Amino acid sequence: MSKLLPSGNHQVKFYVEDQAHPRYGYLLVQGDRAVGDVIREIRERMAQMERSRMDLHRFSFKNQWHDDHNFYLYSA
Repeated sequence: MSKLLPSGNHQVKFYVEDQAHPRYGYLLVQGDRAVGDVIREIRERMAQMERSRMDLHRFSFKNQWHDDHNFYLYSA
């Protein structure tokens, strides 16, 4: 699901259907992009979040961890 914002960007709402941990989130996308590119970016950002979470659990703060204000993920 996508919503066009006044800025010309798109707010994409997505769902992760996982029986153990269902989630949903939002991604801010600039301009018009192919659906496949948006899905690939969501997967990459989720993988990066998971890697960062593992680093935080080990108390190893690495440069790849930062707040991402264009990507939000919530538990459903």
